Amino acid sequence: MSMLEVKNLTVNYGSIKALRNISFSVEQGEVITLIGSNGAGKTTTLHSISNLIKKVDGSISFCGENITSMRADKIVRLGLIQVPEGRRVFSTMTVKENLEMGAYTRNDTAQIKTDLEWVYELFPRMKERLKQQAGTLSGGEQQMLAMGRSLMAKPKLLLLDEPSMGLAPILVDEIFDIIKKISAAGTTILLVEQNAYKALSIADRAYILETGTITKSGAAAELIKDSAVKAAYLGA
Repeated sequence: MSMLEVKNLTVNYGSIKALRNISFSVEQGEVITLIGSNGAGKTTTLHSISNLIKKVDGSISFCGENITSMRADKIVRLGLIQVPEGRRVFSTMTVKENLEMGAYTRNDTAQIKTDLEWVYELFPRMKERLKQQAGTLSGGEQQMLAMGRSLMAKPKLLLLDEPSMGLAPILVDEIFDIIKKISAAGTTILLVEQNAYKALSIADRAYILETGTITKSGAAAELIKDSAVKAAYLGA
């Protein structure tokens, strides 16, 4: 049984078919990436999984439970956590308050403290800026805070939506190093990312989305060498 199973998912925005009958799976411990150009349906896919938008058809199961019509807050409590595109930190709250908000569904106080220390280890700059308002952080620091906040929810599956968007190349490298560490610590990851080369370089498997349809899938190590993928997404 796959950790996440998406079957025949269809989503419309008015008369526009955003997703057309897509199916894919994520196994426990994997890093899976969805590759595609702007408007391909990547973010729509993540929002559908988290039940933030209405589906026309299809089913989604997580850890054997049908979550197709489950409320978004209940999905979070199951351990399926999304880091949204654009970071969406609570800008008037401090860094520490943002991180504490990530753990709002939990009551295991001792473990929360342990997880907070791990987040500080992954993101040392967050520890330096605990009392700083999140809205005053740089773009890269806000991305780190959004990821740290999501880890405080103790995710079984982490949905990452464009984590490198708008960041300087040196910060992009740092973010991807951190994603590898999160994966190595046992969290399963579904990554949506426009930087196809970076995404494929850390993923186990990948799905290519084009205008709402999965056109190709396979091992990331194979797709990164695929001539059509290179031409379309890797600047070759």
